[in-house]
Amino acid sequence: MILAPVVAVVGPSGVGKDSVMEALAASSPGIHRVRRVITRPEGEEGEDFDRVSAERFQQLVAEGAFALHWFAHDLFYGVPKRIEDLRQQADAVLVNLSRSVLMPAQEEFGDLIVISLTADPDILARRLSARARENATEQARRLARAKAPLPDGLTRVIEIDNSGPLDATINAILTQLQPERA
Repeated sequence: MILAPVVAVVGPSGVGKDSVMEALAASSPGIHRVRRVITRPEGEEGEDFDRVSAERFQQLVAEGAFALHWFAHDLFYGVPKRIEDLRQQADAVLVNLSRSVLMPAQEEFGDLIVISLTADPDILARRLSARARENATEQARRLARAKAPLPDGLTRVIEIDNSGPLDATINAILTQLQPERA
């Protein structure tokens, strides 16, 4: 059986990963999203995710519930094993990943396409401020990490600037994911 590729959407905080993922999934019935499990505290919202405590997260790790898990930004993140079921039913499966976990993801999933989103620094700063999820110090820390490079050794990377209209970003991604659309 041929499994659909995992499409990892990465980029700095405020670049619009969740908006891009939502729009990509809406644009094509064959593109599915997988929700991450995160130890984000109550009251901190944002992306569509499943919230668990750090203790519950560690239980899930011990139970083998994740295809991939990692620690970043003082939180634990996990991609549930059900991603493999989604890969059997979809044309592609979208997941929001941290740059630091891309090589393990490529090893785990094999067919990994990385969509690396960027945006103008002023736009990133405005978006971070508008979402009001982090204090000014954390926003500055996230902006400083915005230019962190992707790891060497990734087999397929699509770089997209998401400074402009969302429709333009989606069209650019779909053109590269599905060249026959061009």
